[in-house]
Formats: sequence, structure tokens, C-alpha cells
Amino acid sequence: MVRAETLPSGLRLVTESIPHVRSVAIGVWLTRGSRHESDADSGIAHFVEHMLFKGTHTRSARDLAQQIDSIGGQVDAFTSKEYAGYYIKVLDQHLPIALDLLSDMLLRPALAPEEVAREQGVVLEEIKMVEDTPDDLVHEMFAQQFWANHPLGRPILGTAETVSAFSSERLRRFFQQTYVAPNLVVAAAGRLDHDVLRDAVARAFDSLQPTQDVDVSAPPLVTPGLVNRQKDIEQSHVCLGTPAISQVHVDRHAALVLNTILGGSLSSRLFQHIREDRGLAYSVFSNLATYSDTGMLSVYAGCAADKVEEVVALTLGEFRALRREPVAADELRRAKDHLKGSVMLGLENTSSRMSHLARQEMCFGRQTTFDQILANIESVSAQDILRVAGDVFQDGAITASVVGPEETPVLAASHFVLGPSTLTAGASA
Repeated sequence: MVRAETLPSGLRLVTESIPHVRSVAIGVWLTRGSRHESDADSGIAHFVEHMLFKGTHTRSARDLAQQIDSIGGQVDAFTSKEYAGYYIKVLDQHLPIALDLLSDMLLRPALAPEEVAREQGVVLEEIKMVEDTPDDLVHEMFAQQFWANHPLGRPILGTAETVSAFSSERLRRFFQQTYVAPNLVVAAAGRLDHDVLRDAVARAFDSLQPTQDVDVSAPPLVTPGLVNRQKDIEQSHVCLGTPAISQVHVDRHAALVLNTILGGSLSSRLFQHIREDRGLAYSVFSNLATYSDTGMLSVYAGCAADKVEEVVALTLGEFRALRREPVAADELRRAKDHLKGSVMLGLENTSSRMSHLARQEMCFGRQTTFDQILANIESVSAQDILRVAGDVFQDGAITASVVGPEETPVLAASHFVLGPSTLTAGASA
């Protein structure tokens, strides 16, 4: 049973009681991410995430780690472009301890100057690791070109310059302005009692400030173009994509099915035609990334330098085919069943269900049942796919990035011509 309510401070709580399990996953989710940062503070949300594990006013970093280990807990955290999350999975009997640990981290971080200096070195190494990982680098280059001059295009980690400038006082100012009650969602799933947990959450987070910060982020404009980088590596890495729909768009389920058909499964067109039929790449896939007001559909492939142009041409051929001809009934059936299976299999543990609750609350302000999600996927038709493909695969809207050895061909705009579409634009959000 799913229950949700908003506490007087503005803090939101959403829970799902699953009586037949013995675990509980509980998380605190922040509705702010890297897109809400200023240029000078690029990377600060991710840095604060790191610092919340470096001790509180009453617990050292070692104390936090030992207490989590002593109850067999699993803890993790992340920062994305639009939100951040901190969560612990424990046996149901240890839920009060998990809540105490989370609230201490989220309310009373030490942000000690010596820990800030130490963690700057860690994050700087993390930034270097991206530079040395070409399949990550090519995606960062793609995003920076795709959303040039917009926070969504900036790396979540920030830059060496911005991270090096962070101080304890600067982090605390960001923390106090951002980690306020209306920006936070507490989500929990597992063997729990909602009323008991609500009272415990209200007590644990009673010092949260109820003031709402102002979200000044504006929708981004896409900047089509190409960016190339030569590196001393063996393989070339290609990322190309187009604007897509937001996470609240009426066609979001059709876009998910479209992505599955294009490159989201082993039987997808890209995997079969580029890897299986021609042996051009070991890794090739497409990805649909949706945000509150925009989205992107991108394709990645790692291939030999002399195969880059062929891989790009084949990918564009799939774009054209999807906007030109309705998908066959058996292909549509296979894609919908794959997507429905992925959704349900991903929700077979309390951590996944907790994350699902939080994302539904942050994105929609309400909960959608799994039956509704499955029905929405099932309702997608071949004409829906054709219409969305016509909206997404527009000529002159393609962005691409390539990282490869010296012999990798330098791509030009002429490599990315789709030709005019005969379809009209579809529904909007």
C-alpha cells in the first residue's frame, strides 16, 4: 500500500508497505541537482553529497561507516542533473537507526575545512578519471555541445577550477539555502508502518527550514554541431543524438518504446545491424534521457577508427527508417514486452521500489501504479512510434561528438543529413 503526505514544514513523505519482506529501504531525495548551480558553483551539489559522508557535529566519518556496518546496512548516494539521493537499506528492525543516521547526515554535516581540502583531491581525481575514460568523455563532450551555455550541459562533477575554489563556508551557504524542507522527499519501501514512520520522520527532521529556495533554471536550447577530440587510444568512440521529449510529455511512453526499438535491447535495430550483422562495434546502444522540461535521445558506439563513418551512416539510416515506415507488429510487440519486463524486474527489491516512489513524487507530485505504467506502455501503437520519430529525428538538429586516435576521420555537418521529414509535429507536453 502506497501512502503520501506533506508535513507542515513542507517535507514530503511517501511510503510503500510490503509486509512479506524483512527489509526496508529509506532515502532522502533532494529536488536540486547540477542544473540548479551557478557557473561559479559548478559541481557543488556533487561535492556536498561527498561531504555529507565525512562526518556530522556528533559523528565522524568512521563513526558513520561503523554504525552502518554494525547493522548490516547498505548505503549509497548520487547526484544527477536535477536531483540527488541518499539512502540506506536495512532489516526492518533497524529502521529507526537508519533514519537517525540519515537525518544526522542531512541536517548536521560538519563540512570541516580539513575534510573539504581532502575531498577536493578525491573529486579532482574523479574528474581526471572521466578524461581518461573515453566512453565517458565522449558523452560529456556531447552534452556540453548539445546544451551549450546551459547548466544541463555542464558536467555534474564540475571542473578542476570550480572544485578547487570550494571552501567550507561556501559549501555551508549552499547547503543552508538548498537543503530545506520543501526541496526534500523522504521515501521508504518495505516492512514498515506509515503512521509510525511519519511521526519518527517529523521528529527527526523537525529542525528543517520551511523556506523555499527559488528555482531559476530555464529550459535549454539545443545547439546542433560536431565536436572531435584526438587521444592516444586504440578505439574510436562516437555519440550522436537529437532533442527529445520531457519526462512529463504525453508521448513519454511512446518515446521509451521507440528507444527500445532503436537501441535499447539486444534485439534492437542498432545492436542487430551494427554489431551482429556487420561486426562493426562491440558496444552500441541508444539512450533516452528525460528531464523536467526537455530531453535527448542519443546513440553511442565504440568502433575502429576506419568504421566511424559507416557506423554513423547506419545510425542515420535507422533514424530515417523509423520516421518513414511504421514498425512491424512483431517488432512492436517484442519492444513493449521487453520494456514491461524491465520495468517490473527492476522493482523486485525494496531499494528499487523506494527509488520509484521518490521519482514519481518529484516528477509528477503523485504516484502511478505499476498497472497504469504497464497499460500506458501497452497502449503505444505503431502510429505513435511513427509520429514521435518524426518529431525527434529532425534534419539539422543532430549533435555529435567523437573521441578517437589520430586516424579517426574528422566528421563534418555533411555526414549528418537526414533529409526533410514529411510528418508534422506531434503532441506537446
